[in-house]
Amino acid sequence: MNQASSFSIKSRVELEFKTAEIRDISYISFLPEFNKLQTRRSKIIMEKEKNFSLVFKVQSQDITAFRASMNEIISLGKIIDNTLKLAKKS
Repeated sequence: MNQASSFSIKSRVELEFKTAEIRDISYISFLPEFNKLQTRRSKIIMEKEKNFSLVFKVQSQDITAFRASMNEIISLGKIIDNTLKLAKKS
């Protein structure tokens, strides 16, 4: 961690899906963007869990980097939610 920072932030965000198939499609869809999220100040680990969840583990050196990481995860969640709503309509 950065020596200038006197703390770090760790968080776990879990997106739960109704099926493993939807979780897996969401995981695969997010992989191309995932590498872009890794920065010097913030690291994100994305894992699939057996209970149909997609888990993001975030570790950031400062509040600004943490907020940026969380915004990316929230944006992913919105995209997934909107896609699932569109799929139900068709």
